[in-house]
Amino acid sequence: MSNVNPKRWWALAVLATAQFMVIMDTSIIGVALPEMQKDLGFSQGELQWVFNAYVIAFGGLLLLGGRLSDLLGARKVFVTGWAIMIAGSVVAAGATTAWAEVAGRGVQGVGGALITPSAMTLLMMLFGHNPKELGKAMAFYGAAAPAGGTAGVFLGGVFTEWLSWPWVFIIYIPIGIATLAASKLLPAVASRRGSVDVTGAVAVTAGLALAVFAVVRAPETGWGSTGTVLQLVGAAALLLLFLIIQKSVREPLMPLSVWRVPRLGSANLAMMLLGAAWIPMWYFLNLYLQQVLGYGAFASGAALLPMTVLLMIFMTMITARLMVKFGSKPLIAGGLLVLAAGLLWLSAVEPTGSFLIDVLPASLVAALGMSLAYIPVMMTAMSGAPQEQAGLASGIVNTTYQVGSALGLAALTALATSQGAGELGNLPALTDGFSSAFTGAAAVAALGGVITLLVMRGDKPSTTAGSQQSAAQGEQVGV
Repeated sequence: MSNVNPKRWWALAVLATAQFMVIMDTSIIGVALPEMQKDLGFSQGELQWVFNAYVIAFGGLLLLGGRLSDLLGARKVFVTGWAIMIAGSVVAAGATTAWAEVAGRGVQGVGGALITPSAMTLLMMLFGHNPKELGKAMAFYGAAAPAGGTAGVFLGGVFTEWLSWPWVFIIYIPIGIATLAASKLLPAVASRRGSVDVTGAVAVTAGLALAVFAVVRAPETGWGSTGTVLQLVGAAALLLLFLIIQKSVREPLMPLSVWRVPRLGSANLAMMLLGAAWIPMWYFLNLYLQQVLGYGAFASGAALLPMTVLLMIFMTMITARLMVKFGSKPLIAGGLLVLAAGLLWLSAVEPTGSFLIDVLPASLVAALGMSLAYIPVMMTAMSGAPQEQAGLASGIVNTTYQVGSALGLAALTALATSQGAGELGNLPALTDGFSSAFTGAAAVAALGGVITLLVMRGDKPSTTAGSQQSAAQGEQVGV
């Protein structure tokens, strides 16, 4: 026990704060979006880039962040990630144009892609010596994710209503500086030799960004236009290049052999469709509350709190117990279908609707579906991987969630815009557009549930669940 770090619990507080802030960064902007739109001149279709710039950078570079953490030392990468996060927050808070805001959000995403995998490596170093302590540490670290999502919804409303929207980014500056000061509590890790697949990272991130850009622009330029077709072909070529690079380089970001892990492919497909349904729901629900029902920023954030509290309770206290009893496949399929039901209910929103009738019950059903499916998907993706590939499997499934979120939001924004969501001030048209987005998201979630039932192999409940602390490695839920 001589290697035990006497300050490990203080170090855990630093890591949990990082997890809290990275997850909060995806939820705190939601209620601030309409104010950003007014001040910075975003069109209704372009507004999604405030969210997508972050998730594209975060998801596209997450595997690179894990690789850099292994080679350069986790504490060094963690500190670098926070320095980048602070810089991105400064740019985002001070932006006076739409694309300066998008650039700041992209820089924040790069920081998050370095922080998340290095934090997990550091946590394993601090507590891996004692399974009982590791369980407690994982539970504490995992709880920081839904707590961050909940706090982001609330604080986003407080800052936007009573201060101004830049405060949703300003808050990261003092907390980031304090985290950097406290990083001396974290264990130092020596660097080691190895190569970094920068080309692969650039190819996958550029391919994802180009695909999202093509989908976003398609309603204006036409789905069959030369520009849209070339952009989609270019995106496919970049993603194919990424796979070729992974097969040819000595130390790839994603060794293709990992896909031999049982159920990894079906779990990632379920995770992609889960992200593609859930994030657009959260995004358009914020817009419906403010642009149709006329809620202010604080009231909009408060309206989403019941949903996020339900998520937090289920993810930290209930879902893992259900996995022990039923196994992961029924929860994944059932959760996706329940999410689809909640989204279909939301699609009935009215221009003269009310929170209690049109939003609250449907959003709680959707949140229940999300909380049932998310941790089982994560556990399924990781459960068959050997120990040396567990971190890679976790990184892949987290990346898949971000990719699904970005592509789903782009596609459903295009659908909503084509059905009237771009007509600000025209409440019936806005509502029709948002209703179309909820219907599309319901179809995506239902497809995920059906595919899971048909494709995913079953499991024995006693061997799949483990505990919620194991799933804490992957909690990247946006709300």
